Formats: sequence, structure tokens, C-alpha cells
Amino acid sequence: MRDILPALNQWYAAGSPFGLATVVSVSRSAPRDPGAAMAVGPADEVVGSVSGGCVEGAVFELAQDVVQSGEARVESFGYSDEDAFAVGLTCGGEITLLVRRVSPADDPSFGAVAESVAAGRPVTVATVIDGPAPLGATLAVWPEEESGTPSGGVSGSLGSPGLDVAVAADARGELAQGATIRRHYGPHGERREDAVTVFLNSFAPPPRMLVFGAIDYAAAVARIGAFLGYRVTVCDARPVFATPKRFPEGVDVVVDWPHRYLSGTTTDARTVICVLTHDPKFDVPLLEEALRRPAAYIGAMGSRRTHDERMKRLTDAGLSERDLSRLRSPLGLDLGARTPEEVAVSVAAEIVALRWGGSGAPLTATGGAIHPR
Repeated sequence: MRDILPALNQWYAAGSPFGLATVVSVSRSAPRDPGAAMAVGPADEVVGSVSGGCVEGAVFELAQDVVQSGEARVESFGYSDEDAFAVGLTCGGEITLLVRRVSPADDPSFGAVAESVAAGRPVTVATVIDGPAPLGATLAVWPEEESGTPSGGVSGSLGSPGLDVAVAADARGELAQGATIRRHYGPHGERREDAVTVFLNSFAPPPRMLVFGAIDYAAAVARIGAFLGYRVTVCDARPVFATPKRFPEGVDVVVDWPHRYLSGTTTDARTVICVLTHDPKFDVPLLEEALRRPAAYIGAMGSRRTHDERMKRLTDAGLSERDLSRLRSPLGLDLGARTPEEVAVSVAAEIVALRWGGSGAPLTATGGAIHPR
């Protein structure tokens, strides 16, 4: 929904109902992940995508019907080899969609949710997708620090106070991880029952990418990091290199000693750290700090010899084998990359593979599902 938010905000502010289709479940080689959204607004305007084009026509008609009736619908689409003209996914997977009508009258919380998402403030939207609770009912949940506000950090209801309490607690836990997931409950929030299925769609701020060393390779890595959705910061102690004009628009550029900047900033389990300095006086103190804090990826540029010398220095600094096992050095996949742009692709490929458990091997050399669960 983040990508289509400007259009949704415009329709919502005008009081114009629109149909919002959200992917709530996928299997096998489905083209989009849970949380992907498509909306049909006034004058039949369409924004977003739920399948990359396979079933958008059918979803368009479904959204129109939902806007007219006001009744939420859950529909599944899969591959059909019996009828070549049947509406379905050509990739062989299956997606399940929740389609509901959104307007100030239907969903009074939507405006506050949209404002939080646009501002980069974390929020989870819990929606009933199955069971005796009202289909399409929503509960917006903000982090724990907002639980002391008059609203308790929640807005809306799933139809039962007990269900609201249980879902709000779970939603905050998933929000801390940036996870989008389905959960099952009893009609009043009982945790060991599965009568009610609730879709928890977490909108966490974009993950951070910290690039150290303001060289040409850093500009290319910063560019591809922004393309992948990261909030990118480039840091270098040399002001002649760390200038905003050398980097893509929207990238933060900081002049500071890398290890000092890292020690004073926040990282989490989604943060990517790329060390491109390959100078011991910069990268050894920096990696000492990086390897002792949470991060999804820590990679360092350099030759094999530079890597060996770096590992010795880090060992002498007291880092354990477990700490050092987190370091991807030399960073990137073996693509034969030469130019800064090619190296950036190599680094991005390793980050994506590590995130999703990919092997990095050509798909022609692998078997089984392309997108394993």
C-alpha cells in the first residue's frame, strides 16, 4: 500500500469510496508477497498490482462490486490448465485476496494509518479475513510507546473486545520485526483456537543501508540500495569525498569517522552495513563496532590479502569466531563484476540472497520451487 498511498489519500480526503484489494496469502510461485495491494477508485482509476498483471482484470471487477455492495470479499486465484482462457496465475502459484471498501464512513482509522505510513512511523493494520468476526473489520495498532495515549495506541475494532486485546498485543510483536503474517484466534481472542483468521499487515519504516567510504563504488551501491527500498546513509571522514552532489538524491551524506558515526546511530535486525573503505585505519575500528551490534548484513570490500589481514586484526581486537562469521568479505556474489555498477549489482544480489535464503546459483541449475516458503 505504501506505493499507492498518494492516490488513496486523495480519494479518502475527497470522501470517495474505493475498493482496496490486498494479498493476504500466497502459495508456491505466487508473483507478489502478502501485503501487496491494488485499488480501484473514482472513474475506475486503478493503482497498484496484486499479481503483476495475471488477474488484475478480475480483481478490477471484484473491487467494483465491493464498492457497490459495501460487503468485503475474500477470493483466491490459482493456475487452471483446463481452460487456457480462465482467469488465473500463469506462474502456477495461488494468491488469496481480501477486497474491502474504504471511505471515511467505512474505515475511520484509514486516515491516521495513511499518515503514519507516509511519515515513516510504524503501524500494523489487523484485518479479519475469515471466521465469525465481521469480514474486513480492521484494527490499527501503533507501537507500545503510544499505548499511553487516549486511544491506547489502537483504533477501530474487530468486533470483540477480547479479540481486539489479543490481536493488538500480537500486532505489536510482529511490528517490531516488520512482519506481515496471519494469526488465528477464538471468537473472543482465545489464542489456542482458530475460528477467526486475522491478517496482520505491518508498515515498518524502510530498513537502513549504511555505506562507509565515499568512493565511486559507494555511489553505485547507494543507488541500488535506494532502488531496493532502503533508507541509505553514506559516511566518510573525508569531506572532499563526502559531498551530497556525488550521490543520488535522497541519500544522506555524513562527514564523520565511520566507527564514531556507527556507535552513535541505531541499527536493527534489518540494517545493511557495507564497508567500502578497505583501509585498516577506517574499516577495522568500524567492523569492531558493526560486528557487535544487530544487522542483517555486514559486508566489507577488499582483496583476498586485505581480507586475511583484516581478519587477523579483528581477531587481535578480541572478536570471537561467532562474531567474525557474520562478516561477508569480500562482499558480493561472484558475478565477475568490474565496474562500480556491476559490483553494486553483485552486492545487492548477495543481500537479497541472504535475506530470503537464496543460494545465489543460476535458476537453471536448481530445482523445486523458485520462491520457497
